[in-house]
Amino acid sequence: MAVCHRHPFDQPEAEQELADGYHIEYSGMKFGLFFVGEYIGIVTISALMVTLFFGGWQGPLLPPFIWFALKTAFFMMMFILIRASLPRPRYDQVMSFGWKICLPLTLINLLVTAAVILWQAQ
Repeated sequence: MAVCHRHPFDQPEAEQELADGYHIEYSGMKFGLFFVGEYIGIVTISALMVTLFFGGWQGPLLPPFIWFALKTAFFMMMFILIRASLPRPRYDQVMSFGWKICLPLTLINLLVTAAVILWQAQ
């Protein structure tokens, strides 16, 4: 989700933060190319997710290309649905979440992984 640069993870480009972010500088064809690029990113991320984590083209009854296209379309719709239904958090909420929740979880993960590796080495 965060890789697609859409809300709730689009703080640098948020309309409320910077009067539509860097998009305000462009109009016409350049503006359209930015949006086409963002949607190509959604298609690419969806296709990578399907290929790496959800069996890619494998499925019963239908040809492989159709399975791949259906799975990719499903994840594209999920990205768009999540983008449309979730509110954008304020910048201070995002920073608080990162420092108070994500950083401690990362450190715990690091310590648990190191302990498991040391335990298996014995």
